[in-house]
Amino acid sequence: MEKTLIVDGLNLFTRHYTAHPAMNANGEQIGGIVGFYYTVIDKVEKFKPDKTVIVWEGGGSKRKRDLYSDYKKKSRPQRMNRYYEDIPDSIQNRNFQLKLLINLMSKLPIKQIYVEDCEADDVIGYMSTYKLADDIKLIISSDHDFYQLINDKTRIWSPTLKALVDKQKVIDRYDIHPNNFCLAKCIVGDPSDNIKGAPGVGFKTLAKHFSEFQSDQECTIDQLLESCNGKYQEKELKAFRSILDNADTIKRNWRLVLLDMQNLSHQQIVKVNNIIENDDEKIDKMGMMRLLLKNGIQNLNVEKGFLTFKINKLNKGNQ
Repeated sequence: MEKTLIVDGLNLFTRHYTAHPAMNANGEQIGGIVGFYYTVIDKVEKFKPDKTVIVWEGGGSKRKRDLYSDYKKKSRPQRMNRYYEDIPDSIQNRNFQLKLLINLMSKLPIKQIYVEDCEADDVIGYMSTYKLADDIKLIISSDHDFYQLINDKTRIWSPTLKALVDKQKVIDRYDIHPNNFCLAKCIVGDPSDNIKGAPGVGFKTLAKHFSEFQSDQECTIDQLLESCNGKYQEKELKAFRSILDNADTIKRNWRLVLLDMQNLSHQQIVKVNNIIENDDEKIDKMGMMRLLLKNGIQNLNVEKGFLTFKINKLNKGNQ
């Protein structure tokens, strides 16, 4: 059984871009590059994947915006948390780092996926549930949307928690099984994506009043609404009324939050499949060194990166 490391590219980059203080010899911020590189190398060394795939944002999902025009409209701006205050942040620097990072990653035996007009979340959801369903998968991301993908073959490594998130960790934190995490989020909503849920209903309320959320059996929206209606007849709680009154919103949210094939076109799926199936992995150590030298970057241990992938490949060949 193969193992695949999946990186939520922009999510991981942004975490390091906003926090890592590294600079190059020209006085430019390169924290996003440095932090991203070492995180990927560390996880390759520990997880020992057969393949590593970085998925980049494709400009957002037109399908989701057509469904809900306010989707992600009020996304919070990146909040810088570096150790210095005298160097201004800029879109130019962010774009410089991203372009260079993608180029640097292309020198390693890593697949990179960029599919226009869709979200990385949906690509990763498709890969996990369908294309790589039989693989053991580790997803690097701090996005809670991926909790719905967690099962015996899929775990998350959270840069925020600096820890692995598996089924038990989700249950311990939310008292909700990953198989029903998507439904719970449709009801609770997600302020970070400007998705409104049923007012006054949070994860604790759902876990307290609906045993369905602790079950590993997937609960449908209709089943949940039927259960809610029955409970409301017995006890007129505001939470029950709120869920019933916002049934249409919850159903719309399901189409926004569910990570599946529904938000990908046939052409987009074909592109993802072609990249994953392509075995032409390029290794260009000298090319990476030239790029780093050209951009005044002395913070990356190139030897460690290439040696990690080499050892990983040798170990796989000896199994």
